[in-house]
Amino acid sequence: MNSSNWAGNYQYRARQVHVPHTLEEVQDLVAAAHRIKAVGSRHSFNDIADSPGDQLNLAALPAELDIDRARNTVTVSGGIRYGDFIEQLHGEGFAIHNLASLPHISVAGAVATATHGSGVGNGNLASAVAGLELVTGTGEVLRVTRGSDNFAGMVVALGALGIVTRVTLDIQPSFQVRQDVYDTLSWADVTDNFDAITSAAYSVSLFTSWGTEGVSQVWLKSRTDADATFPPVFFGGDYAREARHPLPGVSPVSTTEQVGAPGPWWNRLAHFKLDFTPSHGDEVQTEYLLPRDNALAAIDALRALGPHIAPHLFIAELRTVAADELWLSTAYHQHSVGFHFTWKKHAEALAALLPDIDAALAPLGGRPHWGKVFITDPDRFEALYPQLPAFRQLAETLDPEHKFRNDYLDRTVFAEARRPTSLAN
Repeated sequence: MNSSNWAGNYQYRARQVHVPHTLEEVQDLVAAAHRIKAVGSRHSFNDIADSPGDQLNLAALPAELDIDRARNTVTVSGGIRYGDFIEQLHGEGFAIHNLASLPHISVAGAVATATHGSGVGNGNLASAVAGLELVTGTGEVLRVTRGSDNFAGMVVALGALGIVTRVTLDIQPSFQVRQDVYDTLSWADVTDNFDAITSAAYSVSLFTSWGTEGVSQVWLKSRTDADATFPPVFFGGDYAREARHPLPGVSPVSTTEQVGAPGPWWNRLAHFKLDFTPSHGDEVQTEYLLPRDNALAAIDALRALGPHIAPHLFIAELRTVAADELWLSTAYHQHSVGFHFTWKKHAEALAALLPDIDAALAPLGGRPHWGKVFITDPDRFEALYPQLPAFRQLAETLDPEHKFRNDYLDRTVFAEARRPTSLAN
């Protein structure tokens, strides 16, 4: 059975997609499989969720929202999307600390790839994981919690350790957020004030086309319980009195409320509403995360490539993520800045351009987002992820028959041949 990812830039090659309704069905399918992988909401832009055998879609597992008020956690089915439970969680008086720009992504998929959300003080979504239930390569159920042996290696695991059937997340009391946008900041204003700009709100996003004009929009997502002011001019940018879409000329009907209107965290921290097709749709994406201290050098490097980038770009976004302890997280042991690219489907041009972007960001410690398109060399992963050898050992223990391996994993974390790796499908 062939099907494509959400963006339509990759066709899955798995023979069959199973849709189990119980944990026991998942166990039986894994135990009987030669090769098998979980596929979530299909928002990855490469073959990370593909399998030379079968795929499992966990969307039909029983929906759960099990709140532990004593421990301040919520347990949900791994196949559920964030957008399917966050409003209900808010109704119970709780919040997750952060959300990615899309609420349409599955919990297990977002966690497995360190898909992230933003804010100088906010870890990615995986950093909120307090526990996991997964079916290992032998078909057994393994339940682990923060503090368990190797837990830091099991959260961002790229699907290499098993099928994640439940996820337990840290929660906190619900809060309100307002979203304010400023138009057109010059590169000089951005680089002279980068730390002040990115720390001006709970979560901050800067949008640019990498042209000479600078940053086209800055989105500030501010908790209403924090002291904040919103002057008419913000580091040279004018306050937007009407709602904006990140893409120039596109209606903001799909974006979350702006112009300072307060609302619940679940309806402000994401850029796009669950009810609408997210972002542009007909696109592919690339992202690199690198040490925040290298942000200005990265801006210079990408501005130099700007004339080559701009013709193939819908929009680019800059945002920050706090450091964490998760072995394969793109924010492992580094406060990070993310450089995100939403590309037009110019496959041949991107195949030529992506190595230049990788070469520009490699000396600055750029870690490519696991779920997006990139072209890099496997040797780089060895340097970027010091716990990679320990992760490989863990995978051998939990998946001794390599049921969860695929071409993606063989080219990246389990690469034997040291040759350039292309994930620009």
